[in-house]
Amino acid sequence: MSDSDEARRKYEFKRYLEEIEKYTGRGTELISVYIPPKRPISDVVSYLREEYGTSANIKSKTTRKNVMSAIESIISRLKYFKMPPPNGLVVFVGHVQKRGDQTEMVSYVLEPPEPVQSFIYRCDSKFFTEPLKSMLGDKEVYGLIVIDRKEATIGFLKGTRIEVVKHLESMVPSKHHQGGQSSRRFERLIEQAVHEFFKKVGDKANEVFLSEKKLRGILVGGPGGTKDMFLKGDYLHHELKKKIIDVFDVGYTDEYGLHELVQKAAKTLQDMEIFRERQLLNRFFREIKKPDGGLAVYGEKEVRDALEKGAVEILLISEGMRKYRVTWRCPQCGKEIRETVKGNIPEKTCPECNVAMEVVDKKDVIEEYYEIAEQFNTRVELISDESEEGKIFATAFGGIAALLRYKL
Repeated sequence: MSDSDEARRKYEFKRYLEEIEKYTGRGTELISVYIPPKRPISDVVSYLREEYGTSANIKSKTTRKNVMSAIESIISRLKYFKMPPPNGLVVFVGHVQKRGDQTEMVSYVLEPPEPVQSFIYRCDSKFFTEPLKSMLGDKEVYGLIVIDRKEATIGFLKGTRIEVVKHLESMVPSKHHQGGQSSRRFERLIEQAVHEFFKKVGDKANEVFLSEKKLRGILVGGPGGTKDMFLKGDYLHHELKKKIIDVFDVGYTDEYGLHELVQKAAKTLQDMEIFRERQLLNRFFREIKKPDGGLAVYGEKEVRDALEKGAVEILLISEGMRKYRVTWRCPQCGKEIRETVKGNIPEKTCPECNVAMEVVDKKDVIEEYYEIAEQFNTRVELISDESEEGKIFATAFGGIAALLRYKL
C-alpha cells in the first residue's frame, strides 16, 4: 500500500470514528464488540447468544428490546464471516437518540488499521472507541534531548508535533578564576555536580523513552561539547544508546532548543511527515508569490476546476477540513443545486418552482477530491494542521490548494 493510500485509509477511518463518537444512547443500549483476528466467529456468536439470554432480564422494557435487537443484528452480520479479517473486526450497533423520544438503529462493521489485541464486549450509553483511537496515533515517534551544564529539556517529535515532556535545571555552579589548590578543588566539585545533573537527566530520559513503544530513534543537541560528554557517559540505557540517530549543535536547551534541534535534523529526518509537508507547502508558497501566479492555485472553486481538467500534479488538503458536497433536487421540476457546505446543511427552495428542495446526495469533500484525483493520476497529500505551516495553510488558504502540471 502506498503512502497516499495509507493516508486515505487513515482519514476514512478517522471520519468513521468522528461520526460514531457523536452517537448517544438512552441508558446502556449501544454495543461495541472487538474481535481479534484469530478468534473464531462461531465462538463470538456463542458469546453473543449468552448475552442475548442475559439481556432478557433487563428491567426497562425499551432498553431490553433495543439491546436484544442490537445483539440480533450483530449475530446476523457475523454470519458472513467464518474467521475475522487479518486485523480482526470491530462492530458498533445500537439505538441512538433522535428528536424527542425517537431512536434509530445504527450499525458499523469495521476492519481496523491494526490487529485487535483482545476480545471486548461492551454495552454502554456511548460506543467504546478508545482502542481504535490509539491505533490512529502518530506512527513516527522520535525522542529529543537538548542539554548543557545549566539545563536540559526532554521531549518527543510525534508526527508533526513537538511535545515537551520535562525541563530540568542544574545546580552546577559557575566557574571561578582563583588559582592554586582551591581552584582544583572547586573544579572537582563542579565536575561532581555536572555528573549528578547528567545522571538526573539520563534517569528521566530512560524513564520517558523506554516506556514509548513506538520510539523510532533519538536526537540529541546542545551547545559545545557538553552533549558529547553526556553521551559518552553511562547516563542513558544501553538500548536507548543504540537508538541515537544524530547529534547537533544547538544554541538553546529549553523548549525553543527542541524546535531548533528538529530544524537542524531536517536532512536526517527528511522522510518524516513534518519535513515532507514543509517541503510541499514551501513549494506552494514560492509558486503563488510569482508575478504570474506560478504553477499553483488555491480556493475550492479554482482547485476543483483545475482538478477536473487534469491539470493538478499534487492536491494539498488540510486534514482538519470538515465540509460536505451537497446536492439538492426539486421534487417538482427536477432542478439540482450542488454546493459545498460546512456545518449544518441549510434548507433550499427551488428558484423555479418555489418549493422546498430535497437533499439527494451528501459526500465528504476530501473523499470526493480523492475520487476525482484518481481519474487523473493526481497525488493527494493530507496536510496536518499541527505544524506552523499547516496552520497557515488551513487558515489563510482555506486548507485547499494544488500544485499544477502546467499553467492554466
